[in-house]
Amino acid sequence: MSKSLFETVISGAPKRTSHAQVVDQLGKAIVSGEFPVGSILPGDPELAVRFRVSRTVLREAMKTLAAKGLVVPRARIGTRVRPKNDWNLFDSDILTWHFASGVDDEFLYHLSEVRLAFEPHAAALAARNATDAEISGMMRLAVAMGDANHTAESLAVADLKFHLSVLDASGNPFLRTVGSLIEAALVGVFKLSSPTAEKSGIDEVARNHMRIVEEIGRRDEAAARSAMEHVIRVGRDRVRQALHAGTA
Repeated sequence: MSKSLFETVISGAPKRTSHAQVVDQLGKAIVSGEFPVGSILPGDPELAVRFRVSRTVLREAMKTLAAKGLVVPRARIGTRVRPKNDWNLFDSDILTWHFASGVDDEFLYHLSEVRLAFEPHAAALAARNATDAEISGMMRLAVAMGDANHTAESLAVADLKFHLSVLDASGNPFLRTVGSLIEAALVGVFKLSSPTAEKSGIDEVARNHMRIVEEIGRRDEAAARSAMEHVIRVGRDRVRQALHAGTA
């Protein structure tokens, strides 16, 4: 699990290296629209002064942003911000920058739809393929989510561990590669609206996740799929309510 994701989304702690700081700040500026799609970024001299870094660090940061699909260098023109369709939305940094910039219903809907495309099927595969040891491990993680002493951060960590364990238990290595997307989604959900405010909220989260494991343990693929779908939709609805309450 990436420590930096929790540092940036939950605690707000700065990136440690100059390269990481430049990538993080420029990435946020692009995703937020400070540098809109199609625009040319300021030149190296201006950016080097803005971020107080060498041109070498700046060039490496641009390479990182280009690899994420955010920018493309053009000879004699400069570095242009690419269309949003070219951005790698499976990249945990880009997802983190979206949450930092503020997300809306449409963004959350699309994110939950992607999760619904992967995770319920992973749960169904786990019902087919998981070992008894893996099922016991998932149940321990689900039960641990009911700890009344959870903070928003610790519950996000516990939730992430559970969902990654389901991906692992699916037996499909390709599904594990969507872990960064799930990580960003879960941290964003709990940052915006955590059930830790009330003990009943924590209990509900634990029960819902325990149900997933129970269905996996019964080797009921359809029920495991349904239980996972329910968990994802509950989280999505909770964040939507928080967003609407904030704009009311």
